Amino acid sequence: MPIAHNQDDASGGNFANLKRLAYFAAVVETGSFTAAAERLSITKAVVSQQVARLEAEFKTSLLTRTTRKVAPTDAGRAFYQRCALILKEAGDAFDELAEVAQTPSGTLRLTAPLDYGITAIVPVITDFCRRYPQCKVDAALSDQSLDLMSGQVELAIRVGWLTDLHLQARQIGTFRQLLVASPAWGKQLAGIAQPQQIATLPFIANTALRAPLEWSFTPGEAKRQRVDVTMQSAVSLDATLAVREAVRQGAGLSVLPDYAVKQDLQEGHLVEVLPRWTLPSGGIHAVFPAARFRPVKVRAFVDLLQEHLSAQPQQ
Repeated sequence: MPIAHNQDDASGGNFANLKRLAYFAAVVETGSFTAAAERLSITKAVVSQQVARLEAEFKTSLLTRTTRKVAPTDAGRAFYQRCALILKEAGDAFDELAEVAQTPSGTLRLTAPLDYGITAIVPVITDFCRRYPQCKVDAALSDQSLDLMSGQVELAIRVGWLTDLHLQARQIGTFRQLLVASPAWGKQLAGIAQPQQIATLPFIANTALRAPLEWSFTPGEAKRQRVDVTMQSAVSLDATLAVREAVRQGAGLSVLPDYAVKQDLQEGHLVEVLPRWTLPSGGIHAVFPAARFRPVKVRAFVDLLQEHLSAQPQQ
């Protein structure tokens, strides 16, 4: 949201208070006056002074200050929730006015899973910044889902199956799940043709999944009933890239998304197990905070991501 940083706002009335809301919200979101000042491109002294004026005006302590961090008080936390909504609505209003320009600009804040972010999102970010030099991207790549309602994220890329039906989402692609192993397992896998035969083999469990040991296989050629298999966990890890590395090192078998193992399969670092059987496919979704208006920069990034996905050869 564009905010004039004029320090002389004694006669600014409610507009001065609106500016102070932005200063206060930035301190809460960043956890420090210094980081808030950097985000707002103003001095730390201005931020501190304006927040102090806000507290003095309402005779309420909104923040607790220590040498290590700044945190909201109970009153400050409740006040911040209201501030975030007000500032978001104000920001949307300015974005709607700027819509006529149709040129993506500003900082796009997004989140994506670590593994998919590295393999698929980072190349799109690079292309996006090249196409739209007026844009910057602040991406949080993590296997932990960030709260879209916090106001700190404008776009989330979710891989898998959506569980929150209240969010606004657009499916932009799909992925396959593949049972893979190190080539070192060649002898043990030589005679395996049915899913039941792998149940006793060491398995690398990805604990980021809801049921990391339960898998359903469907024959690719015949329309027979699916086969459910419960694997035996040899190692449990909570990140897809860690699971992939454990499989590469020969610790056991695992199920991984195709985008995470594509290059390893091509280069022979991994082999697909039971290639005539299929596992459930998942979706790749662009998920947005609930809002009436979607900024041009968000739409442009999602369109570019879909363009990248469409250009990839189908496996």
